[in-house]
Amino acid sequence: MDAAMPPAAPVTSFYERRDVRIRYQETGSGFPLLVIPGGGLNSRIANWKTPPYNVFDAMEEFKDNFRCITMDHRNATGGESSGPIPVDDPWTGFADDHLGLMDHLGIGEFFFMGSCIGGPFALKAIERAPDRIVAAVICQPVGHRPEKPDHMYNGGRDVWAREFRARRPDVSMETIERYLHNLYRVRPDFVYSVSREFVRQCRTPMLVMPDDTPGHPYQVSVDIASLAPNAEMTIYPWKDPPELKARALDQVRAFLKAHLPARALDRSGERSGKGGSACERQML
Repeated sequence: MDAAMPPAAPVTSFYERRDVRIRYQETGSGFPLLVIPGGGLNSRIANWKTPPYNVFDAMEEFKDNFRCITMDHRNATGGESSGPIPVDDPWTGFADDHLGLMDHLGIGEFFFMGSCIGGPFALKAIERAPDRIVAAVICQPVGHRPEKPDHMYNGGRDVWAREFRARRPDVSMETIERYLHNLYRVRPDFVYSVSREFVRQCRTPMLVMPDDTPGHPYQVSVDIASLAPNAEMTIYPWKDPPELKARALDQVRAFLKAHLPARALDRSGERSGKGGSACERQML
């Protein structure tokens, strides 16, 4: 699928798929880069500029190099996306939202950069559509911490669920607890969304940016980088001082540019976001 180039200024729009409505924003130009903000189940566009999630603003940072796309996640507090609670298979529900948005935009192949819960999101999307995601940046990924096994479950119950039920009292706490169970307790290991065996066999190039907080265990980042055959990892720590963070972001930019597909070459031979087969380029 070929994608029409968006306007230079940020544009906010909605897409709907059955009973799901997703608010998204895009800016910049070039090869598509889906960037997912942190915030757990409250991951939303505003978090790129909201402490403590705004370690960097990916939309601003990469807009001169790529067509950047971000979104409010389904039912995030403070966002404008909505839909049913995907109780039985929540990680697949989120992946369907991500891939559905790219379908809506006419985008086939793309880069995926996920922060916080965006790390498990990216890995699940790769599992669902390995031929579409050319490379991924796994930034400060959420993961299981054995000494605090219910950290993510408790956060979802005590923060997100309380806020969500204030808006949607028709959804029972029993339903929400089943949802959180299937997110964080069905596979109480690693990144929750996919297995270690999947990552061990995954050929998608990845760059891992570690963190070390209760919800972002350093060991999970190390495990991703160690298991994935085409993975590399930034230095850690990388967020401070500013000069070190700038170097890490330059590494992200270089990593993504190095994995631009041949189809992204424009007629001048330089990298761009334009598609087209080799035969089509020869005819230009």
